[in-house]
Amino acid sequence: MCAPLRFYSTNRQVPAVGLAEALLQGQAADRGLFLPERFPPLPRSELAALRGRPYADVAVAVLRRFTAGVFDDDTLTALCRDAYDYPVPLEPVTGRCHLLRLDRGPTASFKDFAARMMARWMGRLHDDARRTLVILTATSGDTGSAVAHAYFGLPRVQVVVLFPPAEVSDRQRRQMTTLGGNVTMLAVDGQFDDCQALVKRAFADPDLRDVHLTSANSINIGRLLPQAVYYVYAYVNLADADRGEPVVVSVPSGNFGDMMGAVIAQRMGVPIETLVIATNANDEVPRFLATGRYEKIAPSRVCISNAMNVGHPSNLARLVDVYGGHLDETGTLRRPPDLAAMRRDLYAVSISDDETRATIREVYARHRVLLEPHGAVGWAGLQHALADRPALADRLAISVETAHPAKFPEEIRALLGIEPDVPPSLAGLDRRPESYERMPAAYEPLRDLLQARFNSR
Repeated sequence: MCAPLRFYSTNRQVPAVGLAEALLQGQAADRGLFLPERFPPLPRSELAALRGRPYADVAVAVLRRFTAGVFDDDTLTALCRDAYDYPVPLEPVTGRCHLLRLDRGPTASFKDFAARMMARWMGRLHDDARRTLVILTATSGDTGSAVAHAYFGLPRVQVVVLFPPAEVSDRQRRQMTTLGGNVTMLAVDGQFDDCQALVKRAFADPDLRDVHLTSANSINIGRLLPQAVYYVYAYVNLADADRGEPVVVSVPSGNFGDMMGAVIAQRMGVPIETLVIATNANDEVPRFLATGRYEKIAPSRVCISNAMNVGHPSNLARLVDVYGGHLDETGTLRRPPDLAAMRRDLYAVSISDDETRATIREVYARHRVLLEPHGAVGWAGLQHALADRPALADRLAISVETAHPAKFPEEIRALLGIEPDVPPSLAGLDRRPESYERMPAAYEPLRDLLQARFNSR
């Protein structure tokens, strides 16, 4: 058994805590985000031995290094096998370029991987029968549905999801609003950044001390740790792990949780030579890496890759911290990171909607591979990196496809004239009744709702 890890806040104004505390707090009390004090290594020999193993076994090998002292190996194994009961395809496209398809879970999104594991962890840790645990989260697309489904029906757990109705697709919205039960959906008259700001303010509000809040957004470390697993899984099944073959990984990025999962895998020993950060028109991070100056985009720009419409990604604070800097929750760069190292390890590029659409058309015409807008941003970003860095031309490359194309049928229909096959997880959504409430992009209505419905006193 590995030694228990402690998790510190990126703002470093509160003591480090164990995994259980970090999971249930969500955001640190000083408004920083939790990171492990060290990244436990995955030796090359162990990576090689994972080739061909079921996804759940890879998850155990990665996650046990973080859950020591909280869950024993038998418990963790049972939780992983229960959470990961669906396929994780690795699809060859052209040359040595592959797609990592993360769209086969119960809500057809990569968010299933983290949400299902978090729900199982929290279900075990939340043993106070006198208090209701309130999962408060913001979504610009897939997070809300994955979280709502993962926690749906759990005893003593309530889920409150804030979403911008103008920025989610019809099917994304219906996945969230047709559940009911312990799921409360709040349509905020604003953008995703407004939703995220409201959630962060609630966590820091002393008036809500009697509401047992925690987060399922990627501000919660419990979201990032499971996301490291699929990069390990893809690497050991595609690369020559025995000799430590380097790999290029491209991640479509919005709030940067998925990208931080790749950083965690890299720090544990997966030899990601270049991590491609592919954003849509919300290009604050590509500009930051180019200039060294960080400027938020407010309001965030609305793009067809809607889950990435983020003008101030929370997880940038974690990335900056890993490279020795300090970015606070307001977006103020308190201490610069090692920009030379970041520019060596990372390749950041902004992809327009026009290029996103052109990529969907081109990849389907040339390879008969169907991408949705987020995966198309990742694929386009990978092609830019391979063209701009000639040394990468022959490298094994993996691009992440984060959602099923059937979640965006209008866009696929308009671009390709075809109807994407609907997976079982999306079947029948159009016939289910919806239920959600509207609220302005103001904090007081959210505070009052949480106090009225979930105060534990």
